[in-house]
Amino acid sequence: MKLSEYIEDIKLVLTGGVLRLEISDDTIGKLILKAFSEVQRYIDETRFIQVPYASCIDLKDFKHSSITNVYRTKGTGIDTSSDMNALNDPMYFQMWASYGFGGMYNLNEFILNYGAFNTIEQIRNTQTTDLKFIEDKQGDKLYINSSIDTPIEIVIEYVPKFDDVDEVKSDYWIDILKRLSLAHVKATLGYIRTRMKVNNQPYTDDGEEMRREGLEEIAQLEETLRVNSQLIYPVD
Repeated sequence: MKLSEYIEDIKLVLTGGVLRLEISDDTIGKLILKAFSEVQRYIDETRFIQVPYASCIDLKDFKHSSITNVYRTKGTGIDTSSDMNALNDPMYFQMWASYGFGGMYNLNEFILNYGAFNTIEQIRNTQTTDLKFIEDKQGDKLYINSSIDTPIEIVIEYVPKFDDVDEVKSDYWIDILKRLSLAHVKATLGYIRTRMKVNNQPYTDDGEEMRREGLEEIAQLEETLRVNSQLIYPVD
């Protein structure tokens, strides 16, 4: 959703399309951005990017909030001439040989080799963890360890840093942002309507009620975000 769509949605809820609000669209937009800045630190929506592997990757100009995981892609740096040579799993070769050319010759030997292969992998991961990574925030560097072999490319899973509300694509976070923005607008409108009181007016306004309602909704949403926060950020 674009900022203008958030504004129109809030105006429809508060006016029913008939009344006129005491604040401008520009002010409503600023209140939405205020709510957006509060919500952004809780957003755990991740995205993926595939990049060439390096033990040290420069993150300068890479817009993100946190790196959450690193994955291997198909292929290693041993031989890039074909996918068959790039994979070193013995069970893959046995499956290819059995179903590609037929026959189960020496299957038991392949199974034993696979057991040995897994044992070697476990020993390697005991000595050093494959694809263990650490992010240098100050230096804008990502350091990655490769204990098995060197992949050609890796996939980085990360939490993006949003600059505008239209970059939020998750329905859940769009709903949270709409509700928190509406609560901020309610609280602001309530404050405006109760700023000046006229004792002999023939009617009463809903300023106190709207301000209280807005503040309660803000507190409830903040508590919901706090207790449901997903601690997926890596801690070293």
